[in-house]
Amino acid sequence: MSYVLGVDLGTSAVKVLLVDKKGTVHQSVSRDYPLYHEKAGWSEQDPEDWVKATIEAVKEIAESVESASDIEGMSFSGQMHGLVLLDKDNAPLRRAILWNDTRTTAQCREIEEKLGLEKLHRITKNPALEGFTLPKILWVKENEPELFNQAETFVLPKDYVRYALTGNVHMDYSDAAGTLLLDVAEQEWSEEVCTAVGISPSLCPPLTASHADTGALKEEIKQQTGLNDVRVFAGGADNACGAIGTGILEEGAVLSSTGTSGVVLAYENEGTKDFGGKVHYFNHGEENSFYTMGVTLAAGHSFTWFKETFAPEKSFEELLELAAKSPAGAQGLLFTPYISGERTPHPDAEVRGSFIGMHASHTLGDFTRAVIEGITFSLQETMVMFKEQGKTIDRVVATGGGAKSDLWLQIQADIYNAPIVKLKSEQGPGLGAAMLAAYGSGWFGSLKEAADIFVEEKERFQPDTKQVEIYKKLFPLYQQIYSATSSLSAELKDYR
Repeated sequence: MSYVLGVDLGTSAVKVLLVDKKGTVHQSVSRDYPLYHEKAGWSEQDPEDWVKATIEAVKEIAESVESASDIEGMSFSGQMHGLVLLDKDNAPLRRAILWNDTRTTAQCREIEEKLGLEKLHRITKNPALEGFTLPKILWVKENEPELFNQAETFVLPKDYVRYALTGNVHMDYSDAAGTLLLDVAEQEWSEEVCTAVGISPSLCPPLTASHADTGALKEEIKQQTGLNDVRVFAGGADNACGAIGTGILEEGAVLSSTGTSGVVLAYENEGTKDFGGKVHYFNHGEENSFYTMGVTLAAGHSFTWFKETFAPEKSFEELLELAAKSPAGAQGLLFTPYISGERTPHPDAEVRGSFIGMHASHTLGDFTRAVIEGITFSLQETMVMFKEQGKTIDRVVATGGGAKSDLWLQIQADIYNAPIVKLKSEQGPGLGAAMLAAYGSGWFGSLKEAADIFVEEKERFQPDTKQVEIYKKLFPLYQQIYSATSSLSAELKDYR
């Protein structure tokens, strides 16, 4: 039997999947690693911890198969944006600064000032946010100049792991799009951006496609893992691989993910649309394709916070049963999931959540339903922006916590007014990485062919006409809450 490996390098752990030609996941092995928070807002990891954990996980999988020679290829999904600065010998100069590090606000404003918002959005298709890579590069340049002067290039987290396995430095387009240094539409490093912010274009590594062969395993890595002549493919950013692993590979297909944060991601076959920086616009893991993405900072987190705060004695299932008894609109109760600030369409770190319309007859079930509806309304704001750009939404693939509840799936169908698809198996970015390895290994003629085999639909939820009409009336009311409460949230900051 033939296999490929999908290596998903997350923030807390690496997970490696062993997948066959039918898309069956035979084994999943995880290894965690430390996260360092030396100062408030700082978030760092040691790149060598990623390498060690990946080698251990791969070794365990290699020992589980009848013959290691059956593993033909491997590819990667990785946490986006993290900065790994390398010296002339490609050794890390410091710990990696991660996507969730927030020390770079001043550098974001510097980028906006030097480049101008219009040019920034036109070239990079994204706003300057603390999570992106370029602000981190500028922070090191300004705060650790002696170290920065030793830097020869930079890579992102999964790229460093792949380098450690092969000895070759590359970065794929989907991860490069999250640096603020890539001309997204032209798929090349932007000399204009580099010049404006005062860094050399030579710092940027060679670019490659996500399914491209990036070299063979080094001999010492073969010995450490037990693998043989495995082909190593570039891989992609976690969201790009998540899109591949859920079959978001054609126009009309949209992903709605409700994890801790929430993501609405849409396939785009061109890189020329203009969202004015209101949504993220990145290169896809599929060659010459793109995806747009909106983010709700506290999606599943809002539901978890609500349960732990107001109903710790009840299970999620019990809360959902109560919510099912509440009508659409939760008897006139609205919730905004801004408990950690918001990202799309309101990039506002200071705004906070609200329950609007509370009265004495409201029950715990009403509040629970309002939380679910509010999270989905927030995601709907991204859906609306997509439609305003002319996008037709034929189906929405639901993943994460919101896909585990039939009630929540139906609420999504009714608020989005689109069919909601639940998958048989949800492996996300790791499966997307495995599909890139399968495509690169020649198992399929395209990623779409791989998705036809690997991604299976389990159930479909159709919009309920009556519920759709109710939510169409409620949604504009929900949209008014941000403008009505944002200044109050800012004034309350001193009391938090």
